Amino acid sequence: MSSQTLTPTERTQDIIVKYGAIAVAVVLFLYFAATEPSFRTPDSIFSMLKFASVTAILGLGITYTMVVGGIDLSIGSTAGLAVQLAAMMMVFYNQVAGVAIGLVLLGGLLVGLINAFLIVVCKVPDMLATLGVMFLIQGAKLIPVQGQSISAGMVMHNGTQAPGRFTPTFAFIDRGFIGPIPFPVFITLLLTIITWFVLSRTKMGRLMYAVGANPDASRMAGVRVGFYRGSAYVLCSLYASIGGLILASRIGQGDVNAGASSLLEAVAVALIGTTVLGIGKPNSWGTLMGAVLLGIVLTGLTMKGFQYYHQDTAKGIVLIVALLFSYTLSRKQVRYEPAT
Repeated sequence: MSSQTLTPTERTQDIIVKYGAIAVAVVLFLYFAATEPSFRTPDSIFSMLKFASVTAILGLGITYTMVVGGIDLSIGSTAGLAVQLAAMMMVFYNQVAGVAIGLVLLGGLLVGLINAFLIVVCKVPDMLATLGVMFLIQGAKLIPVQGQSISAGMVMHNGTQAPGRFTPTFAFIDRGFIGPIPFPVFITLLLTIITWFVLSRTKMGRLMYAVGANPDASRMAGVRVGFYRGSAYVLCSLYASIGGLILASRIGQGDVNAGASSLLEAVAVALIGTTVLGIGKPNSWGTLMGAVLLGIVLTGLTMKGFQYYHQDTAKGIVLIVALLFSYTLSRKQVRYEPAT
């Protein structure tokens, strides 16, 4: 049934599903802008986008795994590992920013390969495999530092003072600008475009969607299902490492709790992204929109004086509303196929 033959009620539902998430974001933005004048300043808007950048990047990583029909529960721990590795290289070993960045990206690549090996080769269900890796990383990253956060000038376990610090070059990752655009926002936009191009404009992306939709049929058609599933988890961990680099530069120390809440936020924005414009499947621009929506909510509540413990409730409400949109969409797709 085409969209032209919908009843008025169905047409209204179709509009709500397609534009509901965007409408919620616009309404909330206008509300906070009207009630908090500082919210609508350019500096505040860029600050909000910068704040949402880590969540957006991790959400893009989760998007890859959702496309192939899975999910990576280790993404928050991988981001936290990136923070620890960067701090160890900069503070403990007094390395330059390039060495720290390279090691962090290699660490993310290794985590992705471990996840891919467990899921593709060992046939462990993705949730169980990545859950195990999550706990492995959470414990392993504490051992070299004996459970302590890493900061410049700290006394190391051998009794000597840490020789290094976070350099201005490394600090640029979070505090630098490309023209008027904060560098984290620039990175987020770049990764969003790359993700969109890979998933929408390449053979790899089309096959990843096919694997997620029906792995058995894809395998029978000659698609290397294991390769594309594994690639999604490698890309996810790589994105987590990039998000962790921004987070390390932002907090300026190796916080042992860094990345702890990132998993739920990343999954939330990726799920919200499936509802944007009624696409009904994981996609990069929807995930970015989900991160912006979450950023609007959290920034607005902070400016209005709400305490931090209200934020999880707000996140839950936003996610539930998005899931209601998604559930409505899934029911409607059984009854008709929207016009293209």
